[in-house]
Amino acid sequence: MTRILLYIALILPWFSLFFIRKSTIKRFMPVTIFTALLMTIVFQIAYTYDWWVIHEYIAPWGHMIDVSFAYGVFAVGTLWIFILTHHSYVKYLITNMVFDGFFSFFVFDILDKLGIGTIKNLKEWQYFLIMLLVSVIIYIYFRWQDTIWKEDDHE
Repeated sequence: MTRILLYIALILPWFSLFFIRKSTIKRFMPVTIFTALLMTIVFQIAYTYDWWVIHEYIAPWGHMIDVSFAYGVFAVGTLWIFILTHHSYVKYLITNMVFDGFFSFFVFDILDKLGIGTIKNLKEWQYFLIMLLVSVIIYIYFRWQDTIWKEDDHE
């Protein structure tokens, strides 16, 4: 049953792209790809320092990277957060704090109970701060990327 949930978490969020204009997807897809790359790096660091253990996974390398989260829910969730809040850094940051806080302080317990993963050598508040830092890095990348996008519009 948990593997089905993992597949749903990977695939279902991508269907929400059907509700977004093509030009909007083009504008925000680079930050989505960057987010997936950044989360891959975070998962590699977490694997190296044994921050958490992934028990149930759907890809052969899933014991190192939670594919469902990094390339599904988190990537597409970041896309939607940018679509809704890109115009205001404060709104973006508050939205990320809410989602990161929810994940840090509630979802880890659910993942543990489902046997998907267990937080190990990291406290929930430390994960929250890491994800907050990741969201700031993502926003800086987006602002840089957005200037390139706007320059292309003027050519």
